[in-house]
Amino acid sequence: MKHFLLYSLLFSSLLRAEHVDLDPYISNLKQKEFSYDYEKSLLEKKKLRDSWIQPIKLRYSISKSNPYNEGGAGVQMVQNSAIALDQPIFKFGGIYYGIKFSEASYLYNKYSIDVSKRKMIKDAISLLMQIKQTHLTILKQELQIDNSRINLEQKKEQYLNGQLDSGFLNNAIIKKNRVTQTLYDLQTSQERLISKFGAISDLNYKEAKIPNLLLVSKKEFLEKNIDIKQVQSEEKRNLYNKNVTVAKYLPSINLTAGYSWDKLENPSFSGVSFPSPPETSYYNYGLKANISLDFNSFRDIESAQVDYLKSVVVIDDKKRELLALYEQVSQNLKNFDKKIHLSIENESLYTKLLDETKQLFKAGYKTQYDVRNLSNSVKIEKVDQKIFEIDKQLELLNLYEKLVNAEV
Repeated sequence: MKHFLLYSLLFSSLLRAEHVDLDPYISNLKQKEFSYDYEKSLLEKKKLRDSWIQPIKLRYSISKSNPYNEGGAGVQMVQNSAIALDQPIFKFGGIYYGIKFSEASYLYNKYSIDVSKRKMIKDAISLLMQIKQTHLTILKQELQIDNSRINLEQKKEQYLNGQLDSGFLNNAIIKKNRVTQTLYDLQTSQERLISKFGAISDLNYKEAKIPNLLLVSKKEFLEKNIDIKQVQSEEKRNLYNKNVTVAKYLPSINLTAGYSWDKLENPSFSGVSFPSPPETSYYNYGLKANISLDFNSFRDIESAQVDYLKSVVVIDDKKRELLALYEQVSQNLKNFDKKIHLSIENESLYTKLLDETKQLFKAGYKTQYDVRNLSNSVKIEKVDQKIFEIDKQLELLNLYEKLVNAEV
């Protein structure tokens, strides 16, 4: 009874599915890993966005030689430095679409990280739910073991009184051993779940509360769906990539500019000193047109077009897949509601029988065994209802995993 009251209190304080951050369900180390993923994705976006800006090339060289004196008395030194720029300024939309491609790629990568993070959060919450569900199942098994003991005691008395043969007594012993072994298996499963939960969460499973998820509407499920937003961002990315690919084979105009400085020093020639020649410097600037004539250009463009067309189809296919998931979860919820309703009916029936049996026990027509057995049966039905409620939460978790910034 002590354990039963404990679990009753536990499930009376579930978290409402509103205004609760899900991130704490995964460990701080896991959260830090994801934060670095987001940071890298942003840096990659900036790098890709500015990839059209060409580097300014700086060059400096110095060399020495003695072309005028075999003995090495005269040394000629040459210094040269230069700055050069070759920057595209017009690529028939290639620069604009390249920037848009970087933004779409960033969104796609961000949603990809979101998907991975939500899956890990879902795994953590699912493990926590299963741990608490296993607690309840163990409680139910303990009650069933108690009933098997009661049945065994009754069979012993009937056997000793000559009312039953040994076969019934053996069956009662086998049943008691079987339900006891099942309890041990449940305890082993519980430890496995606790170990898995501890690997991805810092929370104490004994104190952590599980969320009370609510069924979202079909419309909201599709509008706030991470998977759909991910494939939509991929569709935009492929569209801009197609445009970038086309622009790659169109004429482009580059701005060119440069500055060069040279200095030659020749202190001596055949033993006669000469003054150093004057330094020279010059600059240049202009425009340059380029066009790429590639044999595979049309195939390259067609390949990018196919990627885009496929991504459009993927969006519709993903919506159909998610609608099937929503319908499946909805149907499963209805089935669990039926099980809960049946358990409530059974509880009502056992409660009525328990009250009548207590009266018969006081009158001497029933034994304490009969009262205990029915009392345990009432408790088992109550526990079953809580187990089915967690089953519903596990089903709903399959939907919440897919929602963008789902508040729980």
